Amino acid sequence: MNIKILGTGCSKCQRLEQLTREVAIEHGIDAQFEHVYDIAKIMEYPVLGTPALVIDEEVKVAGRMPSKEEIGHWLLKD
Repeated sequence: MNIKILGTGCSKCQRLEQLTREVAIEHGIDAQFEHVYDIAKIMEYPVLGTPALVIDEEVKVAGRMPSKEEIGHWLLKD
């Protein structure tokens, strides 16, 4: 599983990455993480705001902080 966090490095972006890593570890999910900081690369995705969570090239959420339960749901479905 490939997980990307889109964001310029703000505290919300960092928190989203931390939460997503925690959920992946809790569920034993093998995932590759990448934090995309480059605005030009972020704009390649259909997002209007950050932070954004992309799982296997599908945007799951953008512009808000999801709960751990939401993240778990997305990780376990994919």
